Amino acid sequence: MQTVLGAGGPIADELVNELHRNYTKDIRLVSRKPSRVNDTDELLAADLTDAEATSRAVAGSQIAYLTVGLPLNSELWERQFPVIMRNAIDACAEHGTKLVFFDNTYMYPGTSAPQTESTVFAPGGRKGRVRGELATTLLEAVRAGRVQGLIGRAPEFYGPGSTKSYTNSLVFDRIRAGKRPFVPVNAHTERSLIWTPDASRALALLGNTPDAYGQTWHLPVDPNRQSYAQLIEIAGEVIGRKIDYTVLPMLAFRLGRHFVKPLDEMYELLGRYRHDNIFDSLKFAARFPAFQITTYREGVQRILSD
Repeated sequence: MQTVLGAGGPIADELVNELHRNYTKDIRLVSRKPSRVNDTDELLAADLTDAEATSRAVAGSQIAYLTVGLPLNSELWERQFPVIMRNAIDACAEHGTKLVFFDNTYMYPGTSAPQTESTVFAPGGRKGRVRGELATTLLEAVRAGRVQGLIGRAPEFYGPGSTKSYTNSLVFDRIRAGKRPFVPVNAHTERSLIWTPDASRALALLGNTPDAYGQTWHLPVDPNRQSYAQLIEIAGEVIGRKIDYTVLPMLAFRLGRHFVKPLDEMYELLGRYRHDNIFDSLKFAARFPAFQITTYREGVQRILSD
């Protein structure tokens, strides 16, 4: 049995598809209101902030994938994420289950320095501090021998279907709707974006690779990084017309955050748009050289053809 804690959403759904295709048909989906991805999926409704419910969700599992996503709300993150992580660790320790944590880069400094698995955490706000706490808690439990675990860390998403990210909502979703795309802060800095199905395939591969445990892994991205200007140019080539765009400067976010809650929650993340964002996934590429990474051109073509 392999169990997805936090089922639903593009990452978890594609993870379930990949597990079903290549690893096991014995899959349990856990969330408050889970729904099947495959006919053979087992469903279990649970609140992962409840320790007993989390233990029941993990029982009988060889591997558990923690893919929980919460709305971008700092207070909610501070209140719930640490509890969820502690419950997942405790449940996996109780049942002898391996734990695979799907992580992001919010705890990294918002500079142009390359980000590797050894980059020191330097969060720029509340959400980044929470993510750093979660990763540290799991790694300490692994070092203490309480649980076998690993971290698969991803930069910002872009992807097909219902992928939720600033890049999708501000750029590609608007292009698909025939609207002028918005670019946050700077159109000419290099971006490291991960194709959501690649992230899920890589997470499943790591979870089913015994020697991957005890480590943090940067999930694979196309190393031929593109700026937003270049990505929009590619999109124009795909749809056959020039696409103009509007850059949203820092001042717009600075003013808007006082009136629009989502802009306030986004504000701490804007440093990554001011500078080149160099997310290094060479460790994964060296360990799994046969893994096929989706290029940015392939990804843009897929998004705009859906």
